[in-house]
Amino acid sequence: YLEDGTPLDIVLNPQGVPSRMNIGQVLELHLGLAAKKLNTKFVTPIFDGITHNQIKEILEEANINSSGKSVVYDGRTGEPFDQPISVGIMYYLKLYHMVDDKMHARSVGPYSLITQQPLGGKSQNGGQWFGEMETWATESYGAANLIQELLTYKSDNINGRNQLYNSL
Repeated sequence: YLEDGTPLDIVLNPQGVPSRMNIGQVLELHLGLAAKKLNTKFVTPIFDGITHNQIKEILEEANINSSGKSVVYDGRTGEPFDQPISVGIMYYLKLYHMVDDKMHARSVGPYSLITQQPLGGKSQNGGQWFGEMETWATESYGAANLIQELLTYKSDNINGRNQLYNSL
């Protein structure tokens, strides 16, 4: 929480900024906090928008530290953290991707009439694509029998596939 008792809603890993190469989220964080304190809105174009000096002036006008960082306190102990932390307000969208919706498996399914390869995609009850990189990765684990099965019986070897299914 902050000095005034305001709890933090979301805490993000600071490594997310350089890894995504998105300095804009830090600027949005600072401007969002200033906009709340000044009871105003900011609109700025992405490439040729607000300058660093203008942001500093806005932060000073809103009575916010020019670095945009605040002292944050540990909610369990009440002690302040060692370093000040960037705190602000930004738009955040939660994507509703659930594992249950994404998970798909097949044992037997349809094949393309032209290529005799398994169809692709969950909606067609298709199989998982097993390409060159996956083949090399599987080979590095020494799974030769699995590779043979995936690239022949479970792929475009019609006679082998029929023999395999009949033996089950």
